[in-house]
Amino acid sequence: MIIYDEKKIVSIYNSFFLISSVSFSIEPDVFVQSTVNRASKLLGEDISKDKKVERLKLIAKETVDIKGIGFYTLGAKRKSLSDEEKKRYAILFEEYFLKSFSSRLAEYTNPEIDVTNKEKLNNNYTIVNSVLKSTKERPEINIDWRIYTKDPNKPLIRDLIIEGLSLARTQKEEFSSVLSSNDNNIDALFKVLKEFSDN
Repeated sequence: MIIYDEKKIVSIYNSFFLISSVSFSIEPDVFVQSTVNRASKLLGEDISKDKKVERLKLIAKETVDIKGIGFYTLGAKRKSLSDEEKKRYAILFEEYFLKSFSSRLAEYTNPEIDVTNKEKLNNNYTIVNSVLKSTKERPEINIDWRIYTKDPNKPLIRDLIIEGLSLARTQKEEFSSVLSSNDNNIDALFKVLKEFSDN
């Protein structure tokens, strides 16, 4: 069973709302800022939580590298999976991922984030630095975005680093714990993912 630190998860997922759709060639920092602005508008709309959830899922499918994040979180285990197991995992992880962030973010309103800097690591990756402004309910939060830029016409979000905490790495550690507790049996992880998505 995956054990969540609620404070940590809320902090991380309260930042994943910054996902939106940009289909034209764009610099990574502009991509992040524009997605922030669009998502802020969505979350501030007077619509039902269910509608927000569905729209957040569509946005994530277009702009987050869900498959890439999913296989990263498997670590070395992904190398030993059959093609059929990889297909099943990709489907289960996407359902898990979409439910995880969308249900939490749909209750979040009025996010204000300012992009402050960017650092091109190589042709494939750029780190974009930003700050989630403080409110009465929360302090200022530093958020670094790892943007996959192999295709400059379609940048994709590969990770968020919240005050030094990597979302992808945290998920990888949680999945590793599930596997190590179940003799490295992938079916045990499949079961956890499916139960979470079905509930």
